[in-house]
Amino acid sequence: MISMSTICAVSTPLAEGGLAVIRMSGSKALEYAGKLFRPFGGKAVSDMPGYTCAYGKVIDPDSGETVDDAVLTVFRAPASYTGEDTAEISCHGGIYIAKRILRLCLRCGCDQADRGEFTKRAFLNGKLSLTQAESVMDMISARGEYSLRSARLTREGRLAGRIDGIKQKLVTLLGELAAWVDYPEEDLPAVEDTALRSSLSEAASELSRILKDYDCGMVLRTGIDTVIAGKPNVGKSTLMNTLLGYERSIVTEAAGTTRDVIEETARLGELELRLSDTAGLRETEDRVEKLGVSLAKKRISECALVIAVFDTSCELDPEDRELLALLRELGKKHIIVLNKSDLGAAADRSEFEGTGARILELSAKNGEGLAELTEAVSELFGADTYDADSTVFANERQKRCAEKAYDKLTEALGAAELGETLDAVTVLIDSAVGDLMELTGEKATEAVVDEVFSKFCVGK
Repeated sequence: MISMSTICAVSTPLAEGGLAVIRMSGSKALEYAGKLFRPFGGKAVSDMPGYTCAYGKVIDPDSGETVDDAVLTVFRAPASYTGEDTAEISCHGGIYIAKRILRLCLRCGCDQADRGEFTKRAFLNGKLSLTQAESVMDMISARGEYSLRSARLTREGRLAGRIDGIKQKLVTLLGELAAWVDYPEEDLPAVEDTALRSSLSEAASELSRILKDYDCGMVLRTGIDTVIAGKPNVGKSTLMNTLLGYERSIVTEAAGTTRDVIEETARLGELELRLSDTAGLRETEDRVEKLGVSLAKKRISECALVIAVFDTSCELDPEDRELLALLRELGKKHIIVLNKSDLGAAADRSEFEGTGARILELSAKNGEGLAELTEAVSELFGADTYDADSTVFANERQKRCAEKAYDKLTEALGAAELGETLDAVTVLIDSAVGDLMELTGEKATEAVVDEVFSKFCVGK
């Protein structure tokens, strides 16, 4: 275990509530806890075994004044979250009380914990891999079943285990190559080309499978950046309000009411849509509305999904056709919504065909057709076939490491097939192993580790 100072922080949100938890971790955590906590049973904190609690009072060591009655929980190294001795004080959830107890901890000798420092210590003390540590914040920020389940699997070590399995096969291969190249006099069996290519192909395929799950997995975890687009008065704002379940966008009979981009988050089944209701796309002399149209086009070019809304009760006009042309030009994933289906159909449906997009009839006003919209979005992003128990990279850092390793394995496989020297193949395999070790944190630089934990909240 790495020796470090004893740190403390409020580990619950600093707000009024039922309780607050102040955490201390380090070699002197129990010593400092004993200075400011008195168990009612009379047992000294230093004599408390790990995984036990005591009810007592928090006192000011200088004045002897009682600050609050609380519960102290003790975890002894190495069987704690951080791998160090840890003490947690659960007090009444007042902002002032929590801050005062934190100040007492600091006066006793603790240092204020930095962002993510408790989890960072768990990583440095070998309690978690870097991928497991990163999943902690994913669990905290999870906003749906898919994101929670994926983060939990990573926290349990599923991703680290798969990456380690690939790495160990490559390390074994490196050992065989090194032995044959470095000790030719030992008459060791040569590494056969077929076996070498097979091993490289298997490792690359396994990485490829994990990488393919990334895009769908991230969509399910972080939501789909979605733009509702169309000309004025086709029902974009009504659709947004229906998806949200409350009135967020202003709906009037007048065209051009929405002049800016209105952004909110809505759930569609297990999917989360980060919705943008944009200004109606049309030619206008109004300077403010023109800026809104320009911004709408920019958002369409940047988003992951466009819900293109058309008024099916009217025939298509040049503005409708311009939107269809823009979608074809950008190649964006999009769904065509023929709105106001309750008013009858006047638009020629054939004009919408040929883009490859799903075409839905919907009445945003009456809420009809939302089930079909949910199904269409799910199919478009692969959520309908996605295995919720798949292992998914938590972030771009992990994905980037895996991509670098995959590229080097692919290059090594190509070199082996072309009959390049084993030295050249070995260098590429060794570099791929380094990338995988960086992914799990075995070889991560201090800068990478600091960057990972800087995104955590204080107290975790």
